[in-house]
Amino acid sequence: MKTLGNILWFILGGFIGAIFTFLEGLILCLTIIGIPVGLQMFKLAKFIFWPFGKRVENVKPSGFKSFMNIVWAVFFGWENFIGYGLVGLILCITIIGIPFGKQYFKIARFILTPLGYDFVK
Repeated sequence: MKTLGNILWFILGGFIGAIFTFLEGLILCLTIIGIPVGLQMFKLAKFIFWPFGKRVENVKPSGFKSFMNIVWAVFFGWENFIGYGLVGLILCITIIGIPFGKQYFKIARFILTPLGYDFVK
């Protein structure tokens, strides 16, 4: 089931979301202070590419990473959070879209505060 879900996800927008998250990570890596968030965006883009069948482990962020989470959430993360949340709500209108909507809710949570998560199979 996860293979079929990943294929449908890829075709119906996962590829575009992963590309935009990867580009966001590249832009963040151009600044010295944004490198930790940029590197985490690369991991998140990989997760967005094939989300079904992967789990997320919480990692306790250091003081600097906690500070960067707050800065990211205030200035940039809330916009991404609202976007992914709205797409998740729209997908949950239909029964077929509920698994995809749940994935968008999961991504919205991670994109609001990206530091402190590790994505594993």
